[in-house]
Amino acid sequence: MRQESPVYQVGKRITEFRERKGITVNKLANLSGFSQSHIRDIELGNKTPSVETLYQICTALDITLKDFFDDESENLLASDPIVRRIYQMDERQRKTLLAFLETVE
Repeated sequence: MRQESPVYQVGKRITEFRERKGITVNKLANLSGFSQSHIRDIELGNKTPSVETLYQICTALDITLKDFFDDESENLLASDPIVRRIYQMDERQRKTLLAFLETVE
């Protein structure tokens, strides 16, 4: 059995987080400051992102590097529709939700 290279796995994870958030490659490129072709090459495993590049992409996806590499986060996202929906929210929406939750006892 052929094992996937770590580069491909990084690209695959970026694609998974991007698609869960409903973000296109073009929008991720705009948010992260990289070209659309660069993002696509990383997702396809044709280029290896530096830690700094990966950090910028994670920031654009509104996730931490810990979230990116954490399999527990992956399992929670896959199994819990509420968590999945929260991950799709932008920062303003999450702040609004948090303010609402703080009013609930």
